[in-house]
Amino acid sequence: MRDPYLPHRLQRPVHDFWLKVLLWREKHISEKTLVVILSLFVGVMAGLAAMVLKWLIHFISSILTSFVNPDTGNWLYIIYPCLGILIACWYVRYVVKDNISHGVTRVLYSISQNKSRLKPHNMYTSVVASSITIGFGGSVGAEGPIVFTGAAIGSNIGQAFRLSPRVLMILVGCGAAAGIAGIFKAPIAGMLFTLEVLMLDLTTVTVMPLLISSITAASVAYIFTGYDLEFFFAQSEPFLMERVPFFIALGILCGIISLYFTRVMIMMETFFKKKLLRQWQKTLVGGLVLASLVFLFPPLYGEGYGSINSLLNGDPGSIVTGSPFYSGRSDVWFIIIYIALIIALKGFATSATNGGGGVGGTFAPSLYLGCMTGFFFAFLLNNLGFGMELSVKNFALMGMAGVMSGVMHAPLMGIFLTAEMTGGYELFLPLLIVSTLSYGTIKIFEPFSLYTMRLARRGELLTHHKDKAVLTLMKMNSVIETDFSTVTADMNLRQMVDTISHSNRNLFPVLDADRHLVGVVMLDDIRNIMFRPDLYKRLHVSRFMTSAGRCLHTSDSMEHVMKAFDDTGAWNLPVVDENGHYVGFVSKSKIFNSYRRVLRHYCLLYTSDAADE
Repeated sequence: MRDPYLPHRLQRPVHDFWLKVLLWREKHISEKTLVVILSLFVGVMAGLAAMVLKWLIHFISSILTSFVNPDTGNWLYIIYPCLGILIACWYVRYVVKDNISHGVTRVLYSISQNKSRLKPHNMYTSVVASSITIGFGGSVGAEGPIVFTGAAIGSNIGQAFRLSPRVLMILVGCGAAAGIAGIFKAPIAGMLFTLEVLMLDLTTVTVMPLLISSITAASVAYIFTGYDLEFFFAQSEPFLMERVPFFIALGILCGIISLYFTRVMIMMETFFKKKLLRQWQKTLVGGLVLASLVFLFPPLYGEGYGSINSLLNGDPGSIVTGSPFYSGRSDVWFIIIYIALIIALKGFATSATNGGGGVGGTFAPSLYLGCMTGFFFAFLLNNLGFGMELSVKNFALMGMAGVMSGVMHAPLMGIFLTAEMTGGYELFLPLLIVSTLSYGTIKIFEPFSLYTMRLARRGELLTHHKDKAVLTLMKMNSVIETDFSTVTADMNLRQMVDTISHSNRNLFPVLDADRHLVGVVMLDDIRNIMFRPDLYKRLHVSRFMTSAGRCLHTSDSMEHVMKAFDDTGAWNLPVVDENGHYVGFVSKSKIFNSYRRVLRHYCLLYTSDAADE
């Protein structure tokens, strides 16, 4: 096969029958046509996976919550979350034996660092772990795991057909888009998620497969669950221009809340990673924090979609159901304080769930937080006595779009997802205003989303910026040159000349006994003395070597390497390992050659002509 990546893959055992299928496919079906066909299949599989996940969560949650007393505090809310985290942690550690948390981040990592390859078990393990976590009360969402699952389905189907990483990336995007479309019945939002969050390029090549997968997955969801929307919403107030200042204020508030949620998540993630070194400590602390919060604030139980529906229906008193504070459900100011506390504590509940060993995403938490924020904003203003009446339902809807846009750094997805889930298209302009301002507000303080931040800090993030994307794809070990002849400081000129005679380079690193770089010798610097035999024994390398200058490390990103070249103006820079031992040199010419090669591959579109080359 003409796929440049095939020779390596064919080292894996392949059944004769499947090999015949692959050969027949290459002869009769173009790669472009194949991707369209596979995108349809990926959409069906991801849609079915989304339905299974939703059913499992509902099944577990409905059984457990049937024992809950609605008009008083329930000690079961302390037991359920701890038990859920414990079971999920055991499953991941002893059955899966792999890290499957932060699903969206792992999809981004596979695209940028692993040629879009995901393991076969990722097609189902996240579904099992997240259904246990959420069903038992974990304050996370099912959307991150279903994105991971859908992406894994697309990746493994593409790998089965021995497709190149560039095409494999498109199928991964198709699976992720189908997962979102299937679980929310929102095909446009699914496609926009792939373009904005996973940062696939918007081209004619990518749009068609993404649309096919998203529409197919949404259709599967409609077949199995009917035509009901995810959230019931009935608009109570039409769009009025005099409300625009309040939309602007809500957008800024959503951006601030998004920033707060992001910062809390990162802070708690750092705490669980660096302060709690043993898994039992993480499970214990995470379970206790989550159980305490759920006991006091039952709306934090699970995805919280019941609370969202209550607020969209204008019924804030129902969110106190099952809490120790049930008697205060008719007190307006108690409800305001209660919702404010939920907004403040949602990030801690979500991070405690994931940090303790549970598996879940931040989609649902951001929607939930946004709904609470929008409702709180309008409900508070209505009760401050300004003589105005804002629609709390409309503002709750706009808040959902605003906070999601801020947390995900995806304003278009936030707008369309909210509109598709609720049917709130009549509020399209307010949704645009709130989402745009929320995104703009958080962008001032956080250049990356919650998903991309982890990879961006390690220099492993692929973005729409082509130059940065190419630099991310390039690896330090691929540009290090190690064919330099080394010398020591105590060598005399004769020995130096002898070394030069056996070398093809004009640069010679000077090392000490521990292979630490102490300097360099440039051929041009000694050209005037190297043919003077009278100096052979009198001069030593220590006399004419120069400083090695700035050293790079093997762990440095290529973006950092290019900045070092710009800062120093050098054409060659030495590289040392984490212990300071000399490894080799990096040259600008080597980097430029590698850059051009990677850029050609990155920009290659799978047209028929390209497939034939």
